[in-house]
Amino acid sequence: TYCAVCHGNDGKGGGPDAEALKVPPTNLTTLARKNGGKYPSDHVMNAIRGDLRLPAHGSKEMPVWGHLFWSVSHGSSGEVQLRMRNLTKYIESLQGK
Repeated sequence: TYCAVCHGNDGKGGGPDAEALKVPPTNLTTLARKNGGKYPSDHVMNAIRGDLRLPAHGSKEMPVWGHLFWSVSHGSSGEVQLRMRNLTKYIESLQGK
């Protein structure tokens, strides 16, 4: 829902808006492989939270999907944290074996 427009339904970077980007979206299925076989959950959580400088994701103050997380959670920081953890776990489930 949040990432597929760029990363694709399979997380490999072939979403419908991928061609419009200056830098191709990361293949989310290879994060563990590129990190010595260990899924970088802290790095992924920081990217989702907006703590990393990822221009395609928007500014630190308001990532592209930050407003959506807060609005669907009615401003509940606990619910926002749960959504980010769930998304991090989902991306972990996409890792190639």
